[in-house]
Amino acid sequence: MSYQPSDEILEKYADVMINFALNGGEGVKPGEVVQLRVSEVAKPFLISLRRAVLKAGAHPLIFFTPDNMMREHYELANQDQLSFFPEKYLKGLVDQIDHTVAILSETDKKELDGIDSKKIMAGQKALKPYMDWRREKENAGKYTWTLAMYGTQAMADEVGMSLEEYWEQIIEACYLKEDKPAEKWKELYGRLYEIKDKLDAMPIEKLHIEAADTDLWIKLGENRKWLGGSGRNIPSFELFVSPDWRGTEGRIRFTEPLYRYGALIKDAYLEFKDGCVVKATASKGEDLLREMIAVENADKVGEFSLTDRRFSRITKFMGETLYDENVGGQNGNTHIAVGAAYRDSYTGDPSSVSESKWMEMGFNNSVVHTDIVATSNRVVTAYLRDGGQQVIYRDGQFTL
Repeated sequence: MSYQPSDEILEKYADVMINFALNGGEGVKPGEVVQLRVSEVAKPFLISLRRAVLKAGAHPLIFFTPDNMMREHYELANQDQLSFFPEKYLKGLVDQIDHTVAILSETDKKELDGIDSKKIMAGQKALKPYMDWRREKENAGKYTWTLAMYGTQAMADEVGMSLEEYWEQIIEACYLKEDKPAEKWKELYGRLYEIKDKLDAMPIEKLHIEAADTDLWIKLGENRKWLGGSGRNIPSFELFVSPDWRGTEGRIRFTEPLYRYGALIKDAYLEFKDGCVVKATASKGEDLLREMIAVENADKVGEFSLTDRRFSRITKFMGETLYDENVGGQNGNTHIAVGAAYRDSYTGDPSSVSESKWMEMGFNNSVVHTDIVATSNRVVTAYLRDGGQQVIYRDGQFTL
């Protein structure tokens, strides 16, 4: 008999998502509109999420998608259909919603294996105006979003776990055995913010990341602050920053497989010069990796992140970036995202900044934002504006 989490677990999970993760840890307010993006296999969670929205006095707007339909779309659609952009619909949607909860759940991890990567990226490129509208609303403080996961048999099979073992990782990572999981999240974020404040207080000019087959320099740039603990992802144990992409130099080897666009990329390796990717290889999915990087500005870094193993409750590879970019284990993890920067990493008011000013400050803008993860043991050294230097991360944890 297939495992399914109890109603009690799903109710707690929904409570964390609706009454904590949104509104920057404050939860939804009565009268707000909450979009729930859930696929067919995760219907039990959708029921709990909708119930939590209604109990909060808000309005659920449900986007419920059937499983296993994407492959046929790419097989049958012509170029016009692949790049179709429903402008009026998506503009109205962005105008209407105050929050989005998106749930990751898959019934076929490799549904798009063999599909031409150009077809996959055509649809992604077409969505850029939609992504820009969402970001503008978020920067204005009028929209928040969060992401979580509903484990399926296919997801568990892919990483060699039983479905119950897979869910045990989710339950532990999200504090769902606690009587009041949201309170545990607030406590964790308090501890994360102590480190974040120390990082923000340091006059960091650039970071040097050293690990096996990795020698990478990241320039932070002016007017940057570290982020973490926003409720944007559940779970999230990372601290991250959107650097000045122009100062990225060197190479990095990623250790964790990346499932992206219904396909698999393994052993990704990137080299940067003058801020741009000049070499990209992978033992599997190299064509998709290169096609993704070929999207406008997706060859530049939009995020640099570190996860401290002392905070993370994730101990196993889960085959989903949401969890794998937050894994603890022996060495914690480092990940970078190629593509779009997080504009709330700016120390000022993001809504007051023009596009030309974002470019001038080196905040990257792209329709792509893809996190790629390395769990190799690493040393991260901060080079300070006054000429000093300090190791900020070693042996899987911050040293501050």
